[in-house]
Amino acid sequence: MTSGAAHLEALLREALSPVEPPADLAQRLELTLVNLTELAQDELESWELSAMRDPRNWARPVAAAVIGTTAGTALVLLRVRARHRSRKAESSSLRQLAEHTLHDIAEETRRILPDR
Repeated sequence: MTSGAAHLEALLREALSPVEPPADLAQRLELTLVNLTELAQDELESWELSAMRDPRNWARPVAAAVIGTTAGTALVLLRVRARHRSRKAESSSLRQLAEHTLHDIAEETRRILPDR
């Protein structure tokens, strides 16, 4: 191997080395998703149905619904994924793991949408 190729290989190895995420990344992501979900819910609750007659007023509630749904779904998936390893160890079969996962999804969804 030539010295140029070895140098290039060393540079690529350094550039492609794994990077550990910050320890609090999951907590910060969860907090951001909770805040987005709550803001979207507040925005939707503040809209009057009478204002919805004019299509020009539809942008904010539609955006709030999309953002709230996306953030809420991501939050459910993040929390369920955090429990997945312990559930996998607890489960004796793939079916039992699927049941636990579906239960966790339903539980987290109820936590996010308690009044619905």
